[in-house]
Amino acid sequence: MFNLILFGPPGSGKGTQSERLIARYGLKHLSTGDLLRSEIANQTTLGLEAKGFMDRGELVPDAVVIGMIRSALDNNPEAKGFLFDGFPRTQAQSVALDELLEQRGEAINVVLALEVTEEELVKRLLNRGLTSGRTDDVNESIIRARITEYHKKTSAVADHYRQFGKVVEVKGEGSVDDIFDALCAEIEKRKAA
Repeated sequence: MFNLILFGPPGSGKGTQSERLIARYGLKHLSTGDLLRSEIANQTTLGLEAKGFMDRGELVPDAVVIGMIRSALDNNPEAKGFLFDGFPRTQAQSVALDELLEQRGEAINVVLALEVTEEELVKRLLNRGLTSGRTDDVNESIIRARITEYHKKTSAVADHYRQFGKVVEVKGEGSVDDIFDALCAEIEKRKAA
């Protein structure tokens, strides 16, 4: 099984590259947002617990999110691996994910971080805002704040995995195909090891 975390600030092309990596390697996409919505829609115990926190305007505790991830892993025994998206976001979540995977004899194989200059990100998001309908893609100061927040949140996760030599920064500028090829090259190195 091959498990990876794909990092990228807003506008880095993470969504596009995730879709392509999932198709190429047969990975199961694990997005915490999707998991939360699914568990709530299916009115599972974890979903109802999460909904209670959300209805009160509180963050869903790590234990509940890890429970949902455990459930997703259990429900996909045929998966060739998982692409984690939007999780982990903190050092504590990273440790919890590592422990969960270790219980299953698995691990995170690589953390791929798309590196894009802030000016390029702003340009991409403003362009996306012309057609996306997303209000957070049309205001440059909001875009810059989102990028700053992304870096603050993900630095602890990157530091956690960096100590194990699992973080690889990949240039996220250039053609979609060139970026995809660079990501695949890093995955192939680890699959061959």
